[in-house]
Amino acid sequence: MPVLSWKDAATPGHGAGPPGDDRAAGIGELALRHLDAAYNLGRWLLGNEQDAADAVHDAFLRATASGGSRVDGNPRAWWLAIVRNCCLARLAVHGRERRNVALDQVAAEHGRDAADAVVPPLDEPIEERLEHEQRRALVRHHLARLPPEFREVLLLRELEALSYREIADVLDLPIGTVMSRLARGRAALQKAINPAANEVDDGL
Repeated sequence: MPVLSWKDAATPGHGAGPPGDDRAAGIGELALRHLDAAYNLGRWLLGNEQDAADAVHDAFLRATASGGSRVDGNPRAWWLAIVRNCCLARLAVHGRERRNVALDQVAAEHGRDAADAVVPPLDEPIEERLEHEQRRALVRHHLARLPPEFREVLLLRELEALSYREIADVLDLPIGTVMSRLARGRAALQKAINPAANEVDDGL
């Protein structure tokens, strides 16, 4: 993971805001505590390392500027919602073409955790282990190609282990919509991974 320029400012002792601003310091600690989750979300939404780092930096500045005045309920969901909004703002400015091209690299280099969450690791003989590694690579490949609304709920649920309520808060959606997108995303991923099986099902 790249070193982010704001990490020293967010580290307790360096100060995330003006001296004596305990709320700003608390936001810095919150950002660091959930840095991996924020960076993973940014990387999968934007498609490359630098844009993800820049979006997390933007989110930190926005969060500290707010003073945490709107933190209510779940601080992690509040922080990830800001990260997501900053990612969407960058997509609106820079367009989606660069993201779509770069997602291949993200899936190849950083998709292992996401694929392992969907296809859990098994204690298995070497032949079966190789087969499952190929399947994980296939999951990473197709996960990167899911529509963003499906990909983000799968990542937040399967990789970051957020609850339905937390995902709903991050995405500003009803819980029912979150559950629907999860079901549809899992179905779309399964269909992409096993097209032959789906053809058999369709023919029954």
